Amino acid sequence: MQKITSFQVDHLRLKPGVFVSRRDKYGDVVFTTFDLRYKEPNKEPVMDQPALHTIEHLGATFLRSHKDWSPKVVYFGPMGCRTGFYMILEGDYKSDDVLPLLIEMYDWVAKFEGDIPGASPAECGNWREQNIDMAKWECKKHAEILQNPSRGNLEYPNDIV
Repeated sequence: MQKITSFQVDHLRLKPGVFVSRRDKYGDVVFTTFDLRYKEPNKEPVMDQPALHTIEHLGATFLRSHKDWSPKVVYFGPMGCRTGFYMILEGDYKSDDVLPLLIEMYDWVAKFEGDIPGASPAECGNWREQNIDMAKWECKKHAEILQNPSRGNLEYPNDIV
């Protein structure tokens, strides 16, 4: 079987940031998948599961409600390794193109007050597992990286495993 693209990225050299993971074309439409990497793989602790779950709920709510971007949002969800998220947008984008959107999202999460959207028994299969304080902390930390990113925070390491 062929090794998928994301397994060909050198995770020993990968830094936190925002990376174009892939572009797929269906007919004339391009979809860009972003790797929103919060943690340095295999070097720092992964995200707390309840915080990851809260960011999923809040991030998806923010993106799907955004006045400009919502029609382009296809997916937002966590990586199984708990080092970040995937975001899929309709359109052909670079990492730089989505920095303002992500910084806006992280600011919104950091200031969020009230009930977490979708966190009720009727709306979520694991609704109790939430951690708003850690979600806010993780988003603030990732926003700091995106405020003044280097190329190493926006482009995958050149070498393939």
